[in-house]
Amino acid sequence: MEEKMAGVDSLLDAISSGITIFDLGRPLFAGAPQSPNHPNFLRTLPRRHGDVVRKDGTSAANDLIVMGSHVGTHIDALAHVSHHGRLHGGLDATDEQRGGDFMSGGAQDIEPIVGRGILLDIPTALVVDACEPGYEITPHDLETAVARQKTPLRTGDVVLVRSGWGRRWSQSAAYLGAETGVPGVGEAGAHWLAARRPRVVGADSIAFEQQLPGNGNPPLPGHRVLLVESGINIIESMNLEELAATANFEFTFVLAPLAIVGATGSPARPLALVASSGGRQPGSLQST
Repeated sequence: MEEKMAGVDSLLDAISSGITIFDLGRPLFAGAPQSPNHPNFLRTLPRRHGDVVRKDGTSAANDLIVMGSHVGTHIDALAHVSHHGRLHGGLDATDEQRGGDFMSGGAQDIEPIVGRGILLDIPTALVVDACEPGYEITPHDLETAVARQKTPLRTGDVVLVRSGWGRRWSQSAAYLGAETGVPGVGEAGAHWLAARRPRVVGADSIAFEQQLPGNGNPPLPGHRVLLVESGINIIESMNLEELAATANFEFTFVLAPLAIVGATGSPARPLALVASSGGRQPGSLQST
């Protein structure tokens, strides 16, 4: 018991000495960029202040929220994608979805994540501001980022791939890139990542992987490789700009998805924690 308490004290001491928290999630609101393949985010105020007033004069308002599980920053459950009718582990997709709940591979099976996070900053590695529309991020690009940053990958890491496309997030049509295409990891890059056995991967685009222009419902080989073949969850629509701007390529990653039973994904608000170095960094949240 004393050893356990000492460990807790050490963790609290580390936090008390100062950390900077980078919010890697995007805000949720009606009209925010999202894939047209998923139900829109909607929020309304069905009960307003003054509708019901208690004897002591207090009142309360509340919300009704309707949204798809793959809207905004979110994490894909393994049940999200099938290939030739099979989910990860060879499960029959038709059998598993009977009744509308995936009791194997659903969002309830995604455990909270606390671990080493690595940002692979591809534009900086390629000496460009951002990857071009429709650009395929290759194994060579990923290796170049690792070597430049001196951040070798380890089994169980959270690996986040920045294409620079997140800069367009405030411009919905540009971010979706239906006409231009969207940069991202290609099939070969997905195999490269899977071979490093990460706990989870993520990116700053709407669908993680490369999308060519004019293809409204493209094949997703990266999803097949990562989710179906390798059992690696995917986080999409992340905000990676501040991490890159401050050159925080290695950090403690924290994410607690909602345990939505039977769901194919969950909204998420991932965080990156780094030791503070003399004050608040631009755009980040300072712990107290």
